[in-house]
Amino acid sequence: MNAKNKMSIADIAYNGACGILFTLFALICIFPFYYLFICTISDPSLVEVGKIVLLPRGITLKNYIEVLRLPNLANATMITLGRTALGTGSTLLVTAYLAYFFTKTEMWGRKFWYRMVVATMYFSAGMIPVYLNNKMLGLLNSFWIYIIPGLVGVYNMILVKTSMEALPAELEESALLDGAGYLTRFARIVLPLQKPILATVGLFSAVGHWNDFFTTQLYITKPQLYTLQFLLYEFQNQVKNAATLINSASEAMGEGGSSIQPTGIRLTLTAIVIIPIMLVYPFIQKYYVKGVMIGAVKG
Repeated sequence: MNAKNKMSIADIAYNGACGILFTLFALICIFPFYYLFICTISDPSLVEVGKIVLLPRGITLKNYIEVLRLPNLANATMITLGRTALGTGSTLLVTAYLAYFFTKTEMWGRKFWYRMVVATMYFSAGMIPVYLNNKMLGLLNSFWIYIIPGLVGVYNMILVKTSMEALPAELEESALLDGAGYLTRFARIVLPLQKPILATVGLFSAVGHWNDFFTTQLYITKPQLYTLQFLLYEFQNQVKNAATLINSASEAMGEGGSSIQPTGIRLTLTAIVIIPIMLVYPFIQKYYVKGVMIGAVKG
């Protein structure tokens, strides 16, 4: 065996200790999600009294079936899906385009405008001026309140800009000699090479859109424009009333079985919120670490 491949007892002990430590850490991170899931598929009466610990008991999908019957849930889900898809796509496009132009030294007033944009990370007009501004723009009780104010994330723009600056200048210079303009170079050369950082920024944006309920609480009064998170937020605050509503509906339909409990509803609503966004992560995981490193370190 090559001497370089030999491991001392100390190395073996260190690797083993690291493996155990990281395994325990992973289990600690995973357990809350596992516990949440087994509670949502267990008998609601057992969950209510805290008898579910490691394994589900009295397995049933009644919690999910009944929660899906809550009023306006389907419409709120469609609003959230539309907001997440359109908001993430438009944010990626606008942020990347702005970042691209800030990489151009020939841009008029480049340093000034860049500093002005970055300053917004540290200074804000405050909630009331922002509210009044959105009101004057006619965004109250409008679906576009979910899209327009968040088109540009300054932190994300800096990540994309740093990534673009790492590209060899020769790539664009050759296209410029062939007569390609800014839009052509951006769309055909620069943007396709930014998949890792765009996937990372896209994840940040999608999670932000999916989890946001405060925008609805502040700007929306029409129930048809409620997002899923805001609807579930309201149900969470009135979970006992929601349980009563579901049980009454079940009794009216002549359905038997154990009644829905507030704790079961609370956990099931939480699962409905977090499971969809968790399913997205595995598809972009291969880009995530690379994207963060490219955007954070210029080289």
